[in-house]
Amino acid sequence: VTVAESGGGLVQAGGSLRLSCQLSGSITGRYATAWFRQAPNQEREGIACINWTGSNRKYGDSVKGRFTVSNNNGQNTIWLQMNGLKTEDTAMYYCAGRFVPYCSDTWSTLQGYDFWSQGTQVTVSQ
Repeated sequence: VTVAESGGGLVQAGGSLRLSCQLSGSITGRYATAWFRQAPNQEREGIACINWTGSNRKYGDSVKGRFTVSNNNGQNTIWLQMNGLKTEDTAMYYCAGRFVPYCSDTWSTLQGYDFWSQGTQVTVSQ
């Protein structure tokens, strides 16, 4: 599976950005995708997860109410709409996926993901 990510950039605090994650290759069966982020000198943090139909979504506490994860119902594109951005949202953002039908209770941990994107930088200025 190949993962192409786009949409990062520089934005002022309070602004919005939308990240996209396009999957291609041998994608068969059901899968869940998640967004992670990693700020300098910090651990990688799981922030959102969605299953392949969009019927199951989970969010980390740090982004709940501000970020929205969505997809095109199994057509292999996943988005992360980020509103109300804060300086502490500055990080490298990654898209990851695994071949399970739902976002499990362990979705925010790093282990068990079958594919990862290269990452895109999001910088939020004051």
